[in-house]
Amino acid sequence: MAISFRLCEALRPSNQVTQATPSLIKHTAVSPLLLVLGAAILWSTGGLFIKATSLSAFELSFGRSFLAAITIAIVTRHEGFGLNRVSAIAAVLYAALLILFVLATKLTTAANAIFLQYTAPVYVLILEPLFYKEKFRQRDLITVAVCVAGMSLFFVGKLRPQDVTGNLVALGSGVCFAFYFLLLRHAKARDVNRASSAIYGNLLAVLICAPAFWGAMRRGISSTDFACIAYLGIIQIGVAYILFTGAMARGLRSLDASIVGYIEPVLNPIWVFLFLGERPSSWAILGGSIIIASVLAHMLVAAKAKGWKVGPPEMPPHE
Repeated sequence: MAISFRLCEALRPSNQVTQATPSLIKHTAVSPLLLVLGAAILWSTGGLFIKATSLSAFELSFGRSFLAAITIAIVTRHEGFGLNRVSAIAAVLYAALLILFVLATKLTTAANAIFLQYTAPVYVLILEPLFYKEKFRQRDLITVAVCVAGMSLFFVGKLRPQDVTGNLVALGSGVCFAFYFLLLRHAKARDVNRASSAIYGNLLAVLICAPAFWGAMRRGISSTDFACIAYLGIIQIGVAYILFTGAMARGLRSLDASIVGYIEPVLNPIWVFLFLGERPSSWAILGGSIIIASVLAHMLVAAKAKGWKVGPPEMPPHE
């Protein structure tokens, strides 16, 4: 997920990851902003390919996470695969947000799933003062209030039972993502490979979803479904990860990466509408617009208050 200003800082690559970034990315003449744009576009296709497969959320999550874990492990292998208590808990949260996002996308519209997951920064604003004793500012309260109003619009209008369930699951994914980010900021998270929580989180998702995938294998999986699995694991997560890491390793400001990254929730439902004809409700579009606009505004105000400075290099996964 493309992410907020502070999340980009928490996920900025370490020196070892910078050195391990493929030379094609490090030495390319392509602008780092275009690399982040490429990552955001790939991330945005997740909803389309999740919807396109006939596999269940758990069946799909197995293959997607299996290939994603391998891809990320290959890219970050130079940092090792250490694990401590903080990164282990973060891995559990990452596995949960991965599965919950796919499940939400299957249950409700792609727009609802991605917009409601993007409420994660709201929970971070509420929880940061408790975790890290940071001051809760007036602009934080305003952002939370506006986003809660935006969230409520997803439950307005004519809804199917699975829409309500999917919306709640998507909110759960956002909560997991918020706690995941908060743990990434912990000092002990920097003692090991910053991607270890994503690698082990994907592997945990594989273990959880293995029985479902075994059942699908016994029934038979079509070549189309296998293609969707391969795309989601290797391209949508893996290649996007390489592009994002490469851009941050070349010194791209976290603010710039965050702004460009917000293309993801905008494009996600557009791809699904263009190729599958799924149309989100007017209330969902309005609610999503309110959430994205308020989070972006808060991010820009916070960055301006800090003098538009970017902290020291620190590394990314995605849902």
